[in-house]
Amino acid sequence: MPSPPATHTPRAFTLSDFDFALPPELIAQHPPAQRSGSRLLDARVPALADRQFTELPSLLLPGDLLVFNDTKVVKARLFGQKASGGRLELLIERVLSLDADSGHEVAAHMKVSKKPQQGAVMQMDGGFTATLLGRWPNADGPLYHFRLSSDPYALMEKHGHVPLPPYIERVQDSAITHEDSPDDEQRYQTVFAKHPGAVAAPTAALHFDEAVLAQLQARGVQRASVTLHVGAGTFQPVKAENIAEHVMHFERFEVPEATLEAIAACKARGGRVVAVGTTTVRALESFAKFGPACRDTNIFITPGFEFAVVDMLLTNFHLPKSTLMMLVSAFAGYEHIMGLYQHAIEARYRFFSYGDSMLLARRAAI
Repeated sequence: MPSPPATHTPRAFTLSDFDFALPPELIAQHPPAQRSGSRLLDARVPALADRQFTELPSLLLPGDLLVFNDTKVVKARLFGQKASGGRLELLIERVLSLDADSGHEVAAHMKVSKKPQQGAVMQMDGGFTATLLGRWPNADGPLYHFRLSSDPYALMEKHGHVPLPPYIERVQDSAITHEDSPDDEQRYQTVFAKHPGAVAAPTAALHFDEAVLAQLQARGVQRASVTLHVGAGTFQPVKAENIAEHVMHFERFEVPEATLEAIAACKARGGRVVAVGTTTVRALESFAKFGPACRDTNIFITPGFEFAVVDMLLTNFHLPKSTLMMLVSAFAGYEHIMGLYQHAIEARYRFFSYGDSMLLARRAAI
């Protein structure tokens, strides 16, 4: 009697599976002198080649579709003090209302030695106030609910600081600080940033300059965009060894009708949908999975996820044990990702937001 066909049991991944030893000197503290001056690891299966980012147009085909995240980073870090004189820092995650009638309300992270009481009024640097209303989105929510004394976007633009990631440090008066430099205002922002609302840059898109975009257009590579306002939760560490217990943060997103039409046309002509950054992947796959009614996504992409839209991914190198390591492992294959990260370390690629990039092809779900 013939044996029954073998069945494949998906591997159960744990947090430790996504760990790796990264020499701290490989964490990029500054962008390259030129936007497109970074390196590009061509990690498409089975190819593996060390390239320059300026070679990207030659790796794509006429009829391919590049999809960018056109969110704009706001100067979301605000400083001030409590009535007692203690210093505090706010990181505005989301603007909830803009006009005086609805209160100029925001949801924010708060860094302070001792949490102020509900109703406390903080004097912020720049002469405005922030009143603590409670937690957001509910009494047990992860963020704090504040009312600012005037328009949040105007206050951030005038008095705010670029929300650099926690691993980027600046030296000021011989002391290490996380204050931004004038150069950060320009370089921690894409050249096509359009819709304000992000507190972290879609970093894979930071490499593009007008020259590379022109070369892509000349080659016949199409462009489209989504908007996903990247939240500070993108840096949130995963603490549960059982990754299924991790609770993802929500991020607002929109996929325009024109982009949906461009994707359908790309698929119809046999082209490839190339997502620029993991945030673009999250937006496209969230829309495919949940439909147009979904405007906030906490999609958690781990190995075994079946991708419905994205064929290729351009992305930077990510933090160990992060949800983004899990996403790229789901996309390109766990063993392949871990191997190319080891190659990147040995080849001295630059990591994280201001670092180098890699080009991945999608593999079948594992």
